[in-house]
Amino acid sequence: MRNHSHIFAKLDWWTILLFVSLVLLGWINIYAAIYDEDHASIFDMSQRYGKQLLWIGTTLVLALIILVTDAKFFPTFSYLIYGLMLALLIGVLLFGKEIAGSRSWFQVGSFSLQPAEFAKFATNLAVAKYLSAININLKSVKTLLRTGILLLLPAGLILLQNDTGSALVYSAFIFVLYREGMTGSILIIALLTVFLFLLALLVNKMIVIVGLMLLATIFVVLIRRTFRNIAVVAGLFLITAGFVYSVDYAFQHVLEPHHRTRINVLLGKESDIRGAGYNVHQSLIAIGSGGFSGKGFLQGTQTKFNFVPEQSTDFIFCTVGEEWGFLGSTLVIVLFLVLLSRLIFLAERQRSAFSRIYGYGVASILFFHFAVNIAMTLGLFPVIGIPLPFFSYGGSSLWSFTILLFIFIKLDANRMNVL
Repeated sequence: MRNHSHIFAKLDWWTILLFVSLVLLGWINIYAAIYDEDHASIFDMSQRYGKQLLWIGTTLVLALIILVTDAKFFPTFSYLIYGLMLALLIGVLLFGKEIAGSRSWFQVGSFSLQPAEFAKFATNLAVAKYLSAININLKSVKTLLRTGILLLLPAGLILLQNDTGSALVYSAFIFVLYREGMTGSILIIALLTVFLFLLALLVNKMIVIVGLMLLATIFVVLIRRTFRNIAVVAGLFLITAGFVYSVDYAFQHVLEPHHRTRINVLLGKESDIRGAGYNVHQSLIAIGSGGFSGKGFLQGTQTKFNFVPEQSTDFIFCTVGEEWGFLGSTLVIVLFLVLLSRLIFLAERQRSAFSRIYGYGVASILFFHFAVNIAMTLGLFPVIGIPLPFFSYGGSSLWSFTILLFIFIKLDANRMNVL
């Protein structure tokens, strides 16, 4: 008993307080998003807000189990947990139930479980285990390839489930790799690739090519003009020019039709407020109508009359914007930013590479979900259907985010025992 008391004394209670605050605020806003006067009690188990309370209760049990587990369990069994999650991802492709076009769920009676959510913490454990090995060098091509395989295996299986949003989350690990020594040029190349992809969709291809040619000419003028340097610039120009011309093919033949439509709506190339753009259009109306201080709890008309689809899940932030206004939205954003800052602070104080890498993975995954979900509701990012951590309705997402976070809280509490 004394040992468990000792563990709880070392917990980072600020992080736990932020977690509890976000979970409770999420529960209140789920209640507001689907409020039904015939089921006015927030504890009504026939409604999503009642069921979410059940998920919250089981989540606290999960958190407690993690906190009393020996911290050595997580690095020791990282690969085994990762392998089990890959098996579940394969299993759901074969035996899962298709919901909203994605075969991502195991259905047992009224209970549904989404393995893709749990694969995030499992992959984070595996990446932390691999990168914390002795003499791991992220400037090595072999190391980057092996790490890439660890990330691509779950991401690829999730893509096969037709769940693009969950697969894209794995791109967030680039921040972990950068922190652990990956050359910054790879991060810059990744960002420039995205920029060039969008530019090629928005601007005439010949204009983009002429611009690239001018940049190449300027580089040739500024650098030392040896045959090798000129050849490198010429090679880069040919690669980028080829990429620009390949964008249309990738856009038309790799992306699904609904993905193409959502990107076109985001870029202003299409206006489809009754189809693909409907969610975002209604979301903007809801958030904009909240004004500075909001319409008040349970007073949101967009919310009350169900104008925004998926408002208790992917678009839960609309409820915050409409009923609590700019002030409430700012509070939620600040809470997330404080949590992310706290996680980075905790990661940097770790005495083991495994704990530090895992901590940065937690921060990166939560940041991706937070940033993309809110940007999605504001029309700044295509709708890809990922939840707002601790806020959106759903047992799988709440459980997975809680496991992800509390493993790190446990590792941090044990940091002084690391030699």
